[in-house]
Amino acid sequence: MDVLVPYAATRPKTRLAEVLNSAERESFSRAMLADVVDAVAETGAEPTVLATAPVELDAPVVVDDRPLSAAVNDRLTATSDPTDHDATDDERRDGDVATEATRRRREDDPTAIVMSDLAVATPRVLSRFLESSGDLVVAPGRGGGTNALVVRHPDFYVDYHGASYLDHLRIARSIGATVREFDSMRLSTDVDEPNDLVEVLLHTNGRARDWLLDAGFDVDSRDGRVGVQRER
Repeated sequence: MDVLVPYAATRPKTRLAEVLNSAERESFSRAMLADVVDAVAETGAEPTVLATAPVELDAPVVVDDRPLSAAVNDRLTATSDPTDHDATDDERRDGDVATEATRRRREDDPTAIVMSDLAVATPRVLSRFLESSGDLVVAPGRGGGTNALVVRHPDFYVDYHGASYLDHLRIARSIGATVREFDSMRLSTDVDEPNDLVEVLLHTNGRARDWLLDAGFDVDSRDGRVGVQRER
């Protein structure tokens, strides 16, 4: 199975600015990306990084600086068909038009989308997720986001703006696609806020955890609350 791993290569993880400077956020986000790519590869799937700028990584990288939804939809349809004269300019640009060959290919060989900040994801959990049945398999994130998808229905497209979890359920209903929700702590935990760093320290042993330890972060459980502290 092909697995897209979207990655914002420029100014990543701005919500971590309270605890990490710009260079640190870039370095830490690359460590998380490498962990996710390794975890996907260990399942036997084929990861492709969909990055907004060039990234040096031991995996195929496709550079697309468009908004996330347009970039992913273009890959889902294996680029829109420029000979489709019934398509609008917006549909051609956003990759919402699939040829019949593309439709058949997606039914036979589904595509998954796994976000690059799922630093606590493991090959075991990802294997279960990728093998789950359904036209659409969705791993919701906290706060209404969508952290991972398996797309088997030829007419499905993504919409990552706002409460994308609800949007993806709506899109699935509109095209008659069956949906399976995948409930997993490891796939629902994306690392966006400073408090999320504790999950990386507690539940992983990969590059992202090593990066945090090297940067002086550790678990802080004083006053009965679990968080992170940093030695400067």
